[in-house]
Amino acid sequence: MEGITEGVNNISFSSPESQKKNRIQVSNTKKSLFFYVNLSKRYMQQYNEVELCGLGMAISTVVSIAEILKNNGFAVEKKIRTLTVDMRDEPGARPIPKAKNLKLN
Repeated sequence: MEGITEGVNNISFSSPESQKKNRIQVSNTKKSLFFYVNLSKRYMQQYNEVELCGLGMAISTVVSIAEILKNNGFAVEKKIRTLTVDMRDEPGARPIPKAKNLKLN
């Protein structure tokens, strides 16, 4: 639990204008599923809602986090939104559309 708290306390955002304070960018390679579940619980205590975001394959992780929170009574779905964003593997390459997003309250 102490490692999770350290990770949560050391989170920094690159630009306040470009990111909401209650948004969590989920990756399925960097942290465990339950790190994001616990982080979401803390954000919901602090901000009353949390926005979970993921790109591509991380969307299934976002859905798993949301289902765990819902099934344990910590959250209800407020909005589900899927967008596509164009990602490029390298400069000058063709853009590849990837899916994104979910919002809980």
